[in-house]
Amino acid sequence: ATAGRPADEEVSSDSETESPLLGRRRREAAEEEVEETPQEKKLRLAKQYLEELRQLEEERAEEEEELEPADLIGDRLKEDVLEQKGRLQRLVAKDVQPPDPDRIRVLRGHQLPVTCLVISPDDRFIFSSSKDGSLIKCKWEVDSGKRLCVVPGGKKGTEERHMGHASHVLCMAISSDGKYLATGDRNKLIMIWDAATCKRLHIFTGHRDAVSGLSFRKGTHQLYSASHDRCVKVWDVAENAYMETLFGHQDIITGLDSLSRECCVTSGGRDGTVRLWKIPEESQLVFSGHQGSIDCIQLINEEHMVSGADDGSVALWGLTKKKPLVLARQAHGEQDSQGLQQPYWISAVAALRNSDLLATGSHSGSVKLWKCGEGFRKLEHLLDIPLVGFVNSLKFSAAGDFLVAGIGQEHRLGRWWRIKEAKNSVCIIPLKQKTTVPSPESPGSS
Repeated sequence: ATAGRPADEEVSSDSETESPLLGRRRREAAEEEVEETPQEKKLRLAKQYLEELRQLEEERAEEEEELEPADLIGDRLKEDVLEQKGRLQRLVAKDVQPPDPDRIRVLRGHQLPVTCLVISPDDRFIFSSSKDGSLIKCKWEVDSGKRLCVVPGGKKGTEERHMGHASHVLCMAISSDGKYLATGDRNKLIMIWDAATCKRLHIFTGHRDAVSGLSFRKGTHQLYSASHDRCVKVWDVAENAYMETLFGHQDIITGLDSLSRECCVTSGGRDGTVRLWKIPEESQLVFSGHQGSIDCIQLINEEHMVSGADDGSVALWGLTKKKPLVLARQAHGEQDSQGLQQPYWISAVAALRNSDLLATGSHSGSVKLWKCGEGFRKLEHLLDIPLVGFVNSLKFSAAGDFLVAGIGQEHRLGRWWRIKEAKNSVCIIPLKQKTTVPSPESPGSS
């Protein structure tokens, strides 16, 4: 149904009927179930997976002769099982050292506050967007943040003849294979880009208000979008197709995240809830615990997540509990606002996937790093990284060796305050790890 579409044709979700793509996939799934029993399918997929692992580990074993291939496969399988169950927690936070301020790189280029950013899966490129509507792709190197591609923002009313956005870009996401980039704006549009060339491929329409959250399901080209219109939509980017819409939040949705399961999590602003959306069942789980507007959210692993709110609190959640496992109040302290003491709003959260390391941002003058205790039932403050301005977006590199912050003079979603001395920029913060210098007697020790 979509094969004959021009590359840049708008795809709308206005129709309430089931998309042809979704219907076709359900029919194909039903046919497969008739031909193959669930047990046979599990056995086939398990054999296929083991064979792929063996091939991969045999290649590695040539370079790592001290380890047997069987041991490598066993360790990898254990890690994969723990990751799928949401129990994989690499203990890296204890080794993180305060970064050298001179090593923090500040990349300029956006005229207005940076609102969102992503890092490519191979940690080589950083994409950022701003309230000026522009999209910038930078190559991250130790000594330079070279700009590779700039798509300038346009003015309102120039959408038809302009390649980029003509309003504030509020969110972005990159597919786990690094092929597609998605950006969402205040003008209700989602734009799909070729991440390698920054060429626009598609425009998705159908949201009735600003698009505030985007995430690709890991390992697929399925895209989830959230909006101030209070709904979540599902798209197939490779097929250039809309799939379905889910409703539930009572206020604007402010953020969205997903991993490899067919579900996503959202922060619901002033409705005070975090929601887990189960896409195949078209159902949702509702979590509550913050007192203010929940403005940001990210999954730590398949079973745990972190969120931040304008009441100054940071919450850790387990997907089996409706209340937070731990709630850190006034995580960034308090400010004097018109003679009243008010907590600093939490405007961004980030998690190093499958680890115990978190980062939070506000406009308090610093990014804070945190360590999650065992079972995610404790939150321990590690260190502060001085940064002036609103921290509107935070992302860890996949390897965990650097943290990227999107800084603005204003908050991502509004203009409540303006910090004049802040620079609208992308800051790259190297994260040093504690290392033990090997003694001359034992050169192999670490």
